[in-house]
Amino acid sequence: MNDAASPHATAHDLEQHRAALTGHCYRMLGSAAEADDAVQETLVRAWRSLDRFEGRSSLRTWLYRIATRVCLDALTRRSRRARPMELGPVGTLDDVLLSLPGERWVEPIPDAHALPADADPYERASLRESIRLAFVAALQHLPPKQRAVLLLTEVLGWPAVEVAGSLETSVAAVNSALQRARATMAARKATLTRAPLSPTQSQLLERFIDAFERYDMDALSHLLHEDATLSMPPYSLWLQGHPQIRAWMTGPGAPCRGSRLVATKASGSLAFGQYRPNGPDRPAGGHHAWALIVLETAGEVVTGLNSFLDTAALFPRFGLPLTLEPA
Repeated sequence: MNDAASPHATAHDLEQHRAALTGHCYRMLGSAAEADDAVQETLVRAWRSLDRFEGRSSLRTWLYRIATRVCLDALTRRSRRARPMELGPVGTLDDVLLSLPGERWVEPIPDAHALPADADPYERASLRESIRLAFVAALQHLPPKQRAVLLLTEVLGWPAVEVAGSLETSVAAVNSALQRARATMAARKATLTRAPLSPTQSQLLERFIDAFERYDMDALSHLLHEDATLSMPPYSLWLQGHPQIRAWMTGPGAPCRGSRLVATKASGSLAFGQYRPNGPDRPAGGHHAWALIVLETAGEVVTGLNSFLDTAALFPRFGLPLTLEPA
């Protein structure tokens, strides 16, 4: 679609920007569900104000401004989302599993919902990096306006004067907020690169699926960085290192043996729907949804295994069935 401004934009024209707006709201809020709500509110506000749209900017830019204000309003009413690694020290197999409410966690999002189809390859690579779990979690440490400034400048590429106009502040205030936001993100080692998924990562995906479905702990360990982490929201427990992860997989996690994995794309990363074998209370031979696994990688190794267990909410969002019939 032509994004040139038009005073005759229609509801269909607004809808064409849903994915771009969802990605922006997800970075601001750290929640796919809240991003959906924010985008819906954005489109409602835009539709009601369409007769006042004068076409001085592109339609998408105008919608980003509205979406940013919607997100800033939402952030005044809730606390920061996080990952298990941010809430406490590394755990052990002896720790009691403590479940926290869903609104405490940074959630994964389907790539297809957050990455606009009309982005060029360079822009798409940048946008993919900016929805990775670690980057979105680091964003949550920024005050809301700093977060908005960083995203509008670093991710969307807006000049400071345009950001200042959107946030109703001065250019000097924008530059100051940007400097502080960059320092915070650098301290958390959260930087943007623009590298697309490589053939090496595609091979890593295949090797991971093979090792996990065979439940071959030797092969799986070879794919993990020595300091790799394992987390399982909504549980606050997280583990680190080969020995602990292996002990978990062969101990409390042993019922995962015989799982099937279905590849998907989540938060700009390799991801899978995990299905455990049915027990005696379920139809024989089938598998049921257990976790959405989002991998963090560095080169040819996995640095993070993030298993999100709220399958009732997540699997429909990713278009994954809740059960698999016998092969």
